[in-house]
Amino acid sequence: MTGKSVFAEQGFETKENITRIFKSETGETIGFNFFQVSDVLQLEGKGPVTLTTEQVDQLNNCLSKAGFNEQLVADTTPKFVVGEVKECVPHPDSDHLSITQIEVDQEQVIQIVCGAANIAKGQKVVVAKVGAMMPNGLIIWDGELRGEPSHGMVCSAKELGIENPEATKGILVLPGSAVTGEAFQMN
Repeated sequence: MTGKSVFAEQGFETKENITRIFKSETGETIGFNFFQVSDVLQLEGKGPVTLTTEQVDQLNNCLSKAGFNEQLVADTTPKFVVGEVKECVPHPDSDHLSITQIEVDQEQVIQIVCGAANIAKGQKVVVAKVGAMMPNGLIIWDGELRGEPSHGMVCSAKELGIENPEATKGILVLPGSAVTGEAFQMN
């Protein structure tokens, strides 16, 4: 589930080449936007970037120099993983949604409400975990769909930005040999 647009509820503060985005009501930081980050970090390739601890330290140094008191914490856990659909039942309040239980790591099972017609028990699928940034820039959040909690998103090839996705509509079904919990690489 992606986050709703909440620009009216957000405040912005810019110092040097960094903008802090925060909740207007509470002042809680939502995130930072580092402009001209390539002047600070050596980044290679295209697509999602997984920062090293050293790179996070460099960004924290920039935050301090700009006068921000907060620090970033490195999260090196993969946000796109191979999941195995352990359970798939129709949503009681929808004619097109399914409530799934998906193993995303050794014995870690999360509930995801899915709208794809081709989802089924036993499949290996790509799961965008909470905190994942989709190729189109949307961030995955915990949420509720028609009264049922959903903690991530089962992805289609199109949503993952995979070029020339197969003509099959719905989620991307991986080979049965895919390893549950392993990071899914989009390149």
